[in-house]
Amino acid sequence: MTSYKIAVIGGTGPQGRGLAYRFAKAGHTVVVGSRASERAEQTATDIATRIDDTAQISGADNVTAAGSADVVLLAVPYEGHAALVESLWAQLADKVVISCVNPIRFDARGPYGLRVGDGSAAEEAQRIVTDARLVGAFHHLSAVSLWSEAELLDHEDVLVCGDNSQATDVAVHLARAITGRDGINAGALRLARHLEPLTATLISINKRYKIRSGIRIVGLEHKV
Repeated sequence: MTSYKIAVIGGTGPQGRGLAYRFAKAGHTVVVGSRASERAEQTATDIATRIDDTAQISGADNVTAAGSADVVLLAVPYEGHAALVESLWAQLADKVVISCVNPIRFDARGPYGLRVGDGSAAEEAQRIVTDARLVGAFHHLSAVSLWSEAELLDHEDVLVCGDNSQATDVAVHLARAITGRDGINAGALRLARHLEPLTATLISINKRYKIRSGIRIVGLEHKV
């Protein structure tokens, strides 16, 4: 199995922490990134404690984490997203950057997707760091499920979109750490503008039915 060094920017948040845990558990080297290195280090320690002494995981500030990794995963709130990406421009250039950022908001009627000028958070990041190889993936995974004791989230699929085939293949491969099988190549990066707000629909379903819903694509069993 190919192993990567992955920086999870926003790794102290619920989704980032869950993804960092899953990647480290699968044998990848993980650097938890945060604005405060102390928080990142504490989260890395918490994750390592859940796995074992062989886990390759550490914590650092966002700049150090992104600069040290082969693959950078953005798992941050959409508010402040553009400024964060701009601050990491030098560290993200020429790297595979995976965005699972969901531009959503909540009001009295529940969650809803935001209109993004560039179409999606992933496309916004690509505009800011033109030399990065942007991929959208891991949008629809529940933070609670990621942090759970379940061996794999094999009841759902990871949808991946990107314009660079090699970068897309990296995200497709990394999905194995979550579901036990390859992610599904859903198409071009512009499709992130449809995948990102779909998370709001899943949150609404979860609230209504008191579950942790996910997405599973049927009909591909003989293809992947």
